[in-house]
Amino acid sequence: MARQYFGTDGIRGAVGQAPITPDFMLRLGHAVGRVLRRQSARPTVLIGKDTRISGYMIESSLEAGLASAGVDTLLTGPLPTPGVAYLTRALRLDLGAVISASHNPYQDNGIKFFSAKGEKLPDEWELAVEAALNEPPQWVDAASLGKARRVNDASGRYIEFCKSTVSKDLSLRGLKIVVDAAHGAAYHVAPDVFHELGAQVISIGCKPDGININAGFGATSPQALVRAVAEHQADYGVALDGDADRLQLVDRSGRLFNGDEILYAMVVDRLAQGQAVPGAVGTLMTNMAVELALKARGVELVRAKVGDRYVLEELAARGWLLGGEGSGHLLALDKHTTGDGIISALQVLQAVRRSGQSVGEMLADVTLFPQTLINVRLAEMGDWRQNPRLVAEAMAVEQGLTGEGRVLIRASGTEPVLRVMVEAREASRAQADAERLAAAALP
Repeated sequence: MARQYFGTDGIRGAVGQAPITPDFMLRLGHAVGRVLRRQSARPTVLIGKDTRISGYMIESSLEAGLASAGVDTLLTGPLPTPGVAYLTRALRLDLGAVISASHNPYQDNGIKFFSAKGEKLPDEWELAVEAALNEPPQWVDAASLGKARRVNDASGRYIEFCKSTVSKDLSLRGLKIVVDAAHGAAYHVAPDVFHELGAQVISIGCKPDGININAGFGATSPQALVRAVAEHQADYGVALDGDADRLQLVDRSGRLFNGDEILYAMVVDRLAQGQAVPGAVGTLMTNMAVELALKARGVELVRAKVGDRYVLEELAARGWLLGGEGSGHLLALDKHTTGDGIISALQVLQAVRRSGQSVGEMLADVTLFPQTLINVRLAEMGDWRQNPRLVAEAMAVEQGLTGEGRVLIRASGTEPVLRVMVEAREASRAQADAERLAAAALP
């Protein structure tokens, strides 16, 4: 059964357009509450949000819908997505809800949920909620209505959790770090984490006004961080996105490290500590240079579909701990149940301290292959494998790249666009082969 509202990462869209409207959020809260009450007579849901101005509207509507179904709510105010996942588990609650559209601009918003264990929920749960949305409401009586209250010091609890994920002996004293919170949910959390571990912290992107989230700052706009690191002669820069589950890292030379490289650094650190790392999970977009470098160290890389949800599913199926995406979604499942930009940054900085090497030196074995991505717009979308010319060209390009690159062709999930990506050791080769495949994709 196909889902109508839930996508790969919750429900998301433009504010004021269905389904990101107050009436839908009221209905959604009621439907979620009814599903929860099938397992518990008096459930409690934790609600956190990022800094978008629309968060107020959605929060009140969602809380009212939950109350109408007899569900209590705890409100954290602005808190990173992984912070909500942590507190849901730590406070032994039934569900966590995050009001955020992650790295999208302020005009968008959305909502995603975490289980009592702080984990992403299965498709079956989302389908049950969608089924309840299509049923007539069943309002509880006045005496059974849910209650709402604020969580005292939610940010302080989460700060302590982040610090607990690294060695008690770790000190960042002597490091100057620029922290960019994208004017998002970590604006009052991330700087304190690094400061309390001893670093000298310069904060940028930490002055939200409701409409400036992700605007020119954060993990999706890292040039602001690159400039600030140079201006302040900092050792490192840490950029998060609007809900702080994504990370980009910059060193003093201005080099930007993406999620593929950070994943490799995390694996290398574990190996240096004598820990077994049988494998790591990337995605279809993970750079081949990282795959080859991991293989040289005896670590298998398995590719999942694009999306941290699919990386998490693959890790769980294999019993592995480390995975991530080039976009900066990184998972260390022995540290947290979900992707966490702050915790990922701490893992890398801890590796730097333990090894005595810079991040660049840790990545000496990795030179990313150039990638060329061409979006081919088509009149109508079909299965590209039904195009014999494209299939033949793809096979020819792949044979020519054996061991030196790869081809990825996939359809967009939202528009009639075919994404053609070629990766090769030489940029000119990647560009030429991608153009060759793009031409073959056209009628």
